[in-house]
Amino acid sequence: MDYKKICDEVSKLAIETGKYIRHEHDNFDTNKIEIKGKNDFVSYVDKTSEKKIVEQLSKIVPEAGFIAEEGTRNDRGDIYNWIVDPLDGTTNFIHGIFPVCISIALQENNKTVVGVVYEIGLDECFAASKGNGAYLNNKQIFVSKRNNLKDSLIATGFPYYDFSRQDKFMKSMADMMINTHGMRRLGSAATDLAYTACGRFEAFYEYGLHPWDVAAGAFIVEEAGGKVCDFNGEDNYIFGGEIIAAGNNVYDEFLNKVKNYMK
Repeated sequence: MDYKKICDEVSKLAIETGKYIRHEHDNFDTNKIEIKGKNDFVSYVDKTSEKKIVEQLSKIVPEAGFIAEEGTRNDRGDIYNWIVDPLDGTTNFIHGIFPVCISIALQENNKTVVGVVYEIGLDECFAASKGNGAYLNNKQIFVSKRNNLKDSLIATGFPYYDFSRQDKFMKSMADMMINTHGMRRLGSAATDLAYTACGRFEAFYEYGLHPWDVAAGAFIVEEAGGKVCDFNGEDNYIFGGEIIAAGNNVYDEFLNKVKNYMK
């Protein structure tokens, strides 16, 4: 299978679908918001975008199954599976702010081989295919080479439904605020990971996430030379609900700090 060709096709699809989302972003009717759960929103834009994406992905790799956030299709394949978030950052979207992105990953035998994150606000397409490196708008990218956390900018996401670990999380953030260049919370985990891949952030961590939030972005970080794990330092970060991503030079220090608070 030609992963590079598939990656190029998926990138084009994400950019094209992003045009629709951008148009709706600029003209959105907030009365059309649906509530899936506490602080968990969906709109016709999410659903329409997913239908567009699923239809085209089915043509790119017809034998692949799907893990899609809005449930347009959720029939898992034996070998290949698409993991799709048609609109990561829905809360940002309904409030008229960015970042907002599309996240698409392809897995082969439960290993990611293609990842695309298209951030619509800045028209930035982050893409990676197995063994071919990571790219931003066709220019190769790499994780940050900063050597320690005190010189690093850290990204995270706030819990919006699972507050069981909130006290530990708040203590970890207090430490990061004091002992790094600072913290950022963008409201889109896929964007956080993409920004870690290109060196804008040195590291990112969050819990309470879903596979479609992280599958593409985590793979892009790895192809950009970074490391990704769960809070135990192991590889259950796509389906395990928690993730750490960092540049190689700060990875060990960052992992130890997160583990100290979150485990």
